[in-house]
Parts: sequence; C-alpha cells; structure tokens
Amino acid sequence: MAENIIQGFSTYKGKPLVRKDNIICYGDPQDKAVLVLTVLSFKNVDGEDVPDMILIQVQSTDTSLPITERTLKQGMKNGLFQALDFGASWLENTLA
Repeated sequence: MAENIIQGFSTYKGKPLVRKDNIICYGDPQDKAVLVLTVLSFKNVDGEDVPDMILIQVQSTDTSLPITERTLKQGMKNGLFQALDFGASWLENTLA
C-alpha cells in the first residue's frame, strides 16, 4: 500500500485517509459518498494489537438526509487491508 502525504493527510489511491480512534474515513467529503471503516475488534500479533474485525460502510455525504438513511452499503471483513481494499472498490463503484 503506497501512501503519500498531501496537505497533511495520508492518502490511499489518491483519496484522503483520516483516522480518529477506531474509525477510519476514506474519500473526499465533497464527493457524494465516503467510506467509513469501524474497527470492532483487535488481535494480538507478535505483541502488537492489530485491527481484526472491521465494519465497512459506504455513507452518503448528503447532510439533508437523516443519519439513519446515509448508509448506502455495509459489510464486514477481517483485517484492515482487506476491508480498505474491498471498501475502496465499493466506493469507486458508488461514485461512478
């Protein structure tokens, strides 16, 4: 996974990637949707806690919608890379 630093944000496939606690947001907030990854559990690998179970959500950025109606697609994956790669594909298809 190649990361760049653009305007203070890490990027993945040219889109901003921002983390706060157990939530990772991927995508441009000015687009019609973004990807939200929520780390639900961790596992210990060689003495380090790494994300294990990840909730994947493609969410609309339309603030006129109630928060309960903004989730466009949702799923689960094991492992952060699989979740990000899978979710990035969903987001790309949603924005196309």
